[in-house]
Amino acid sequence: MKSLLPYIQIILSVVLIAIILLQRTGAQVGGAFGGSDNFSSAFHTRRGMERGLFIITIIVAILFAVSALLSLI
Repeated sequence: MKSLLPYIQIILSVVLIAIILLQRTGAQVGGAFGGSDNFSSAFHTRRGMERGLFIITIIVAILFAVSALLSLI
């Protein structure tokens, strides 16, 4: 298990980066890549795919943190 842990962390980190970049920050997907949007960042309720990506992001982040803690042991 100890020899597989670095590979698991690499895979989780790539998946986490991809999921974060897929989340929309405004009216356009380009906002995640540095594009400017003229809308204010008001609070809104996540629905549909946005909510799913948000939940998956949390799960993958927790798995990454657990794998990092396991590598310390």
